[in-house]
Amino acid sequence: MFSRINIVPRWIIFSLDLACCVLSLSFAYFIRFNFNIGFINLTELSRNLLLFAIINSVVFFNIKTYAGIIRYTSAQDSFRILYSIIITNGLFFVTNLILISFEKESLISNVVLIINGLSSFLLLITYRVVVKYFFLYIKNLKIDKRQVIIYGAGDVGIAAKRTLDHDPKVNMNLVAFIDDDERKAGKAIDSIKIFSVSDIHLLVTEQKIDDLLIATENLLPERKNKIVDFCLEHDIKVLTIPPVQSWINGQISSTQIQNIKIEDLLEREPIIIHNDDISQQLKGKRVLITGAAGSIGSEIVRQVAKFYPQMIILNDQSESPLHELQLELQDKKLDNNFHSFIGDVRDKVRMEVLFQTFKPHYVYHAAAYKHVPLMEHNPGEAVRTNVMGTKIIADLSVKYNVQKFVMISTDKAVNPTNVMGASKRIAEIYVQSLFNSFKDQEANITTSANLNDRIKIKTKFITTRFGNVLGSNGSVIPRFKAQIQKGGPITVTHPEITRYFMTIPEACRLVLEAGSMGKGGEIFIFDMGQSVKIVELAKKMIRLSGLVPNQDIAIEFSGLRPGEKLYEELLNDLENTVPTHHDKIMVAKVREYDFESIQNSINELIQLSCAYKDRQVVVKMKQIVPEFKSNNSIYEELDNSSIPTFDNA
Repeated sequence: MFSRINIVPRWIIFSLDLACCVLSLSFAYFIRFNFNIGFINLTELSRNLLLFAIINSVVFFNIKTYAGIIRYTSAQDSFRILYSIIITNGLFFVTNLILISFEKESLISNVVLIINGLSSFLLLITYRVVVKYFFLYIKNLKIDKRQVIIYGAGDVGIAAKRTLDHDPKVNMNLVAFIDDDERKAGKAIDSIKIFSVSDIHLLVTEQKIDDLLIATENLLPERKNKIVDFCLEHDIKVLTIPPVQSWINGQISSTQIQNIKIEDLLEREPIIIHNDDISQQLKGKRVLITGAAGSIGSEIVRQVAKFYPQMIILNDQSESPLHELQLELQDKKLDNNFHSFIGDVRDKVRMEVLFQTFKPHYVYHAAAYKHVPLMEHNPGEAVRTNVMGTKIIADLSVKYNVQKFVMISTDKAVNPTNVMGASKRIAEIYVQSLFNSFKDQEANITTSANLNDRIKIKTKFITTRFGNVLGSNGSVIPRFKAQIQKGGPITVTHPEITRYFMTIPEACRLVLEAGSMGKGGEIFIFDMGQSVKIVELAKKMIRLSGLVPNQDIAIEFSGLRPGEKLYEELLNDLENTVPTHHDKIMVAKVREYDFESIQNSINELIQLSCAYKDRQVVVKMKQIVPEFKSNNSIYEELDNSSIPTFDNA
């Protein structure tokens, strides 16, 4: 019943405030004269009450003490009331001072004014607090209220508590705070006790805890995973709030309290990159990003923009996503100059126009086809985009003296079992062997007696190789979320399948770092952490949704898709790594190929792909990449036949 009480009009609050002030002044007179009404001049009292009410009306109207909603009274309202009382009583003090200086009798005794100031502030605050806690008490009378613990007794945790208290739609009762800071244990915030994190077992045992709200920004991923695992074991729902910068007008809304996402649990400790080195290279330069409208390409755009390049050229063949990215950049009011360039990396003439027009200093090549099953059925298209497109951009980079060419590759290029992975491996081979051919030319020309023959090849080719990224287009996590929302089932290809995961911003930061440190010819691989079992990932996502795996949501195994393998690798059996100054980035020591031979083979492969002779395309790919062994594919039979392998230098 009380929850349906409307917010009262402002004139009622205004009238109540005036009544409190009148009552306070009367009370001050009674105290001044020891509650003996015979000593009080009623004419003087009546005159001063009227005068005091008029002055308070003017002050309250201008300071708007009546504007706040009583049931949501805050410290800001208290300061506003205090300010108005100081002004009102201050006017009388000044008036008394002037009258006394002219040997006149003061309007109101200064003793009465002091008592009035204290009592009026007490009355105005007290009735507000009583109303606030009355509604809070009524709100807490709900029988089905969920018991909640807040993790974090700092500013964010306190803001979360106030949100739970003030929003009548939030059906939660705060039981306790828990915090990693042992110094806070035993203390209280608004009568809510703070416990150490180690006491969470005791809290769960003694009270039925329904929810745990994570309200701290400094929680390490490992710690967060332990807390979440504990909660899931005890059927406790885990909630989280967005970062402070996402709050509305500096305050958190109850609608922003949401279930914790699986992406939050797969995050790792923040990666430190050398921004000064990257800025030194990119500042004032023209940067071309192919595939700029994709999940990886668009994040590279956002991060490159922070280093104030002269221009960012956004290249993609997909019109609508590229337009949306451009609108996003405009909304963020970035100072960088950027230009959207519609074009397919497979169109050599169009790409020539791009390079000729903008003459980029740096190229980040993220354009690629990446969906394994689709490419398994369309090998010609995979080669045309991933191999021919890369070759066109790489050759043009050399022609137009690009300083660095950074290629985005994948862990599926290692011991590939599918067409997509093999196409990316061939692209890796081409750009690396192209750069190595430059080094050989320089070595030969340096020994030449003719100084005029000496040339300097500017373009440094760098490859970055990493696994799956969270939230990217086609990622397994969005698919699982959609299946859970539909009520299941969740489809997993195989009970033993595992994958490495990395967040998009993390992957792109490492791409920029590797690009800045690369000297040319390297294949950088990233520390992907621990591989994740996909079926366990599915189970955890179901539990985080408050459901029970194989009861509320079924998990079904659909079998490996064409070209799919159980686990991904970052190195093949013949490769090893060399550490760099960054502990998350290594250089893969891979086999080197003779450029002339590999160029001829790739040209043959491209001709076959343009003719869409899919079977011959795959045969040629297996010749170039002998470790390419098809898995769960129509091309498995090719591995049993005798295919001449490509001779590497």
